[in-house]
Amino acid sequence: MFHKEGFKIITVTFLLTSVISIFSEYYIESYILRKLIQITSLFILILILQFFRNPKRKTKLDKNHIIAPADGKIVIIKEVLEEEYFKERKLQVSIFMSPLNVHVTRYPISGKVVFNKYHPGKYLVAWHPKSSILNERTSIVVKNDSVGEILYRQIAGALARRIVNYAKKDLIVVQGEDAGFIKFGSRIDLFLPVKSNVNVSIGQKVKGGITVITSKVS
Repeated sequence: MFHKEGFKIITVTFLLTSVISIFSEYYIESYILRKLIQITSLFILILILQFFRNPKRKTKLDKNHIIAPADGKIVIIKEVLEEEYFKERKLQVSIFMSPLNVHVTRYPISGKVVFNKYHPGKYLVAWHPKSSILNERTSIVVKNDSVGEILYRQIAGALARRIVNYAKKDLIVVQGEDAGFIKFGSRIDLFLPVKSNVNVSIGQKVKGGITVITSKVS
């Protein structure tokens, strides 16, 4: 139900909420102030639980599909020069995750991890044009015989201050499985062949492990 990356903060928040509620019940005389403190602490706990939820997803495995690696909204679909790994023009599809989205990262295809690199960086807002190259980020390339090499990039945002990446070089991964976590929202970029047949559009909401980004790669 909840992602393992959230167990510690959920436990700490729950304990603090309990202590604050008990303390305020016995030591805050004002009824309004007491209830305000209790409701606020409970609201924060609910937000934390929301951030770290991990709903089960049944991914329909398909070697010809590239699926959404995260929940969120499509904010970019454009041809760009990908300079880190491919060093050639690729089709970039970007998914923005708000703090209310599920923050689990999932493998977009099955295959072998052939590239995995972490970059420290800034914490610009996730929709900033330069966030993809200036923010803290990880770049992962997965390769299989059907679609070739696909790069996905986890990007930290203004709130997200920690990226968790489970991919390791030479690891064999399965489409839709847990690939990591970005705490408190951010963005994920996919870099696909330029002539990819994209099945999503700007502004569309997608579900990680479910929504098909491309159904055929040229």
